[in-house]
Parts: sequence; C-alpha cells; structure tokens
Amino acid sequence: MENNEQQKTYSNGEITVVWKPNTCIHSTMCWKGLIEVFNPKKRPWVDIQGATTEQIIEQVNKCPSGALSYFKNEEGEKIEAVNTESLVEVTKNGPILVYGNIQVKDTEGNIQKKHKVTAFCRCGASNNKPYCDGSHLKINFQAS
Repeated sequence: MENNEQQKTYSNGEITVVWKPNTCIHSTMCWKGLIEVFNPKKRPWVDIQGATTEQIIEQVNKCPSGALSYFKNEEGEKIEAVNTESLVEVTKNGPILVYGNIQVKDTEGNIQKKHKVTAFCRCGASNNKPYCDGSHLKINFQAS
C-alpha cells in the first residue's frame, strides 16, 4: 500500500471494494449514483449487498479521485496501470484531476506511483497535500 495509506474493504464474495478515505475528495458521485450501496448516513457507509456486482463496478469506475476501487476476488488485489494517454482536468471550484499513470515526487524525493485518477489540491486547504482531501468544500473555494 502506498504511503501507509488507510483503506477499508467490503466484499460480496465476487468482488472487493476498496475505499481509501485519505484519497476521497467527497465528490458525492458514489452515493448520488448508487445510494443503495454507498450511503454516508449509514455505518458502515458501504453496503456491498445493496446492488449487483455489475452495478457496483460501474459506479466505482466513476469515482473521480480513485478513492474507491475494486478487484475481483478470484484474481486478488493488484495495482494495474491503465493504458491511456494522460489527461489533466481542472474542475470547477475543485481539484485538478490527472488521469493516467503518473509518478509524484515529494519534497524528500520519495516517489509514489498513481494510476487511473489522481486529485491534486487547488485550493491550498488540503491536509493531505499535494492531494485533494475535499477541503475545498469546507472553505467554499471559488476559482477565479
């Protein structure tokens, strides 16, 4: 696991959904798209039995920060590079999203490999810099 990042797992027997709370930017796409599985008002907030495996996979793939991921239990967990060109997206009043395989070098020279989507802080308020932690919502960040 990269940088000793906390993660929680939820399995339905076919797949395991992995949630990395420190990576979550609170876009709300998960629960707005599949409240039967992802419900922030319940504990635990993920009910893996709430929908079909296909529905869960489809929703997890929409996670803009990569905080939600999954693996098929028969294959085991593996970090897969994506086969795509890199793309940088500046979101309205939110983070900078970088899609694709990248390496992030910190101030001590340590390198983290990131795949799929990486959300970088744009507002300056994140407690997980250089990554977004959703603080832009708390401070009502407005891009100029």
